[in-house]
Amino acid sequence: MVTALSAWQQLYSSAHPSPLQRLHHPLLNQQRVKLWVKRDDLLHVRISGNKWRKLKYPTRHAIEQKAQGLLSFGGAYSNHLHALAAIGQELALATQAIVRGEASSQNNPTLVDAKNWGMALRFVDRQQYRQRQDPQWLAQLSAQYPGYLLLPEGGSCVAALPGVAEIWTELAMQVATNSEAPRHIDQLILPVASGATLAGLISQRPSHTQLSAYAVLKGASWLAKEVITLCPYAAQDSGWQLRLAHHCGGYAKCSALDSAEISQLSRELGVPLEPIYSGKALLGLFRDLKAGYYPPSSQLVFLHTGGLQGARSRA
Repeated sequence: MVTALSAWQQLYSSAHPSPLQRLHHPLLNQQRVKLWVKRDDLLHVRISGNKWRKLKYPTRHAIEQKAQGLLSFGGAYSNHLHALAAIGQELALATQAIVRGEASSQNNPTLVDAKNWGMALRFVDRQQYRQRQDPQWLAQLSAQYPGYLLLPEGGSCVAALPGVAEIWTELAMQVATNSEAPRHIDQLILPVASGATLAGLISQRPSHTQLSAYAVLKGASWLAKEVITLCPYAAQDSGWQLRLAHHCGGYAKCSALDSAEISQLSRELGVPLEPIYSGKALLGLFRDLKAGYYPPSSQLVFLHTGGLQGARSRA
């Protein structure tokens, strides 16, 4: 008989370190900068990118606590809910989603997948959804779904950080064993939305590597506080920064011009991108490269956080 814990062990032992792929582009040659991408979009066919990493230890905790299921929050196109439904099916754990929006959204590809994988959907309006961090409402949900482990929106909790931090172990191994890898990493660059992936990286950041996080939300200076709440050490760590000017208009917004540039970058680099997270951040990185923001001889690694299914959902 396969237990939930053995299923979890099998699931997370099946993934190899995500590939580290060298990128080539005329602008990189012009600026004398070397760039690699860590392809976390290839970690798992359904549980993509940073969701794979952020859900690793919270789901183990749920199994150890003999939870009846997992409950979390997200919008109608949520990568987090999509991944949570998939991992729930893999581990035979019930999943319940509190979805911001109307039930008319339930036939988009994201939620169709989630339902097919066993996730129950409960739709709430925006006003009620704003209560997702309110202790009183969370207590009501706990009473309505007894035995369920409640996970914050995006899986952004302290338990998510160790899974993200394992990226550093993988990178150190790849640098040491792969002749095509950088000899050192000056900057690790990533998109940021809820802050948990960034917080996890800060928690184990090597002193020789800086972190630049491109916010995909407009007016996201508040993210610094969220990161510090998740990882208090970040308050005294000067080796990370938020890049706030490359949101392309706000979360899940992207002009026709920006979308065309992302598609062009995807073709030129040979890396699949979506216009919500990694595509937007990589576009910001290349605009900063053009402006001379990264010094010559820099060796940069871009973290592809997955979420390609989101582009399918909005097609």
